[in-house]
Amino acid sequence: MLITLDLQSRLPIYEQLKSKISQLVLLGELKPDDQLPSVRSFARELGINPNTVQKAYQELEREKIIYSVVGRGSYISPDFNLNFQLQNSHLNNIKQAVLQAKNSGIEKQKVFNAVEEVYKEEKCL
Repeated sequence: MLITLDLQSRLPIYEQLKSKISQLVLLGELKPDDQLPSVRSFARELGINPNTVQKAYQELEREKIIYSVVGRGSYISPDFNLNFQLQNSHLNNIKQAVLQAKNSGIEKQKVFNAVEEVYKEEKCL
């Protein structure tokens, strides 16, 4: 699985990992019932502590994005509402970020411009 982490980021590594896996699910690169790498092998591959991978998996399981089978591993949830749940989760995160921007005095147009920049960057990739 091709995942890169920014070790210099302020965002905790388990959050980055959780976000990357969620993104792969939303993009359809990880399908329902696809098996995720084991905690140890994924940690070794990414060069991070196994506890960090375990924490990301626990969060993903709590949000019903993945499920675990004892002794067999972790899998992408076949839940039909998964995309809807993930998109709602991301929209809530955006709303919180916009609220923080508003409360810190950032003008609405600057927020709109930031959103447009993100979508333009995505088209260029």
